[in-house]
Amino acid sequence: SLKADRQFVLEVVRQNGLALSYAVAPLKADRKLVLVAVRQNGKALHFAAIPLTEDREVVLEAVRQHGRALQDAARTLKADREL
Repeated sequence: SLKADRQFVLEVVRQNGLALSYAVAPLKADRKLVLVAVRQNGKALHFAAIPLTEDREVVLEAVRQHGRALQDAARTLKADREL
C-alpha cells in the first residue's frame, strides 16, 4: 500500500508533515523521514515512534517549527532548557 511506500510517504510529508499520521509504523520510526515531517510541521512529532520523541535533534527540529511540539517530546527532553 502507499502508506508503506517510503518514497511516496516522503514526498507527501514534504508537503504536509501531518500526513505522517497515515504512515505504517516502521516509517514512523524512520528518523530521516520523521525529520522531514517535523521540519515541515512540528506537530508531526505527535505521530513519530516513541524512540524518536527521545531523539534530541528530532525534537529540536519539531520545536523550531512549532514551539508546542515540545508537549509530544519524551519527558527527559521536556526538562531540557535548551529546547
